[in-house]
Amino acid sequence: MIKAIFWDNDGVLVDTEKLYYQANKEILKKIGIELTEEFYVEYFLKRSSGTWHLAQAKGISENEITKLRNERDELYSSFLQIKMEVINGVKETLKKLFGKYKMGIVTSSTKYHFDIIHKNSGLLNYFDFILTVEDYENSKPAPDPYLKALAISGLNKENCIVIEDSERGLKSALAAGLKCFVIPTNLTKHSNFFGAEKILNNITEVPQSLY
Repeated sequence: MIKAIFWDNDGVLVDTEKLYYQANKEILKKIGIELTEEFYVEYFLKRSSGTWHLAQAKGISENEITKLRNERDELYSSFLQIKMEVINGVKETLKKLFGKYKMGIVTSSTKYHFDIIHKNSGLLNYFDFILTVEDYENSKPAPDPYLKALAISGLNKENCIVIEDSERGLKSALAAGLKCFVIPTNLTKHSNFFGAEKILNNITEVPQSLY
């Protein structure tokens, strides 16, 4: 019996992944690197390695890369404040599940960006706990985020389910010994979701899939 749901944030609850892609794309373009969607999915949503190694290969110094990374983060923050949207069906789904399951958000986002995202989202009251990237040692696809969520829940692995949208998220959940539902996005729809408990069309399918 499922008693807890651990939710990814970006791409599952809020439509922010496209904004992070756009921020990276614009900054990398300044140094002559064209970041395609395919490249973004491969390096960010599958490998979780980013693409700064491409800048290093072009001879860009570590100091300059740090400046570019900070510029990227500032640009992403500005996008979040203007263009952030809650994904269709999220609020209705969370209302159905609220009070029936222990629920937490487990994200690779920084707390700074997470707070911007949810300043006016109206979602946080549905959750018992939040884990951002500062709250664990190794980010997805390592198991650390979901092992931390499991420990906080106080439940057994068989009583918990993860909701993800990317390969790295699925790998993280599986590495932690947890079952995972995947809801692919336009960016991740061609990814390999082998090992997923179920692949759903959208978030509104979650409640009936728990039984």
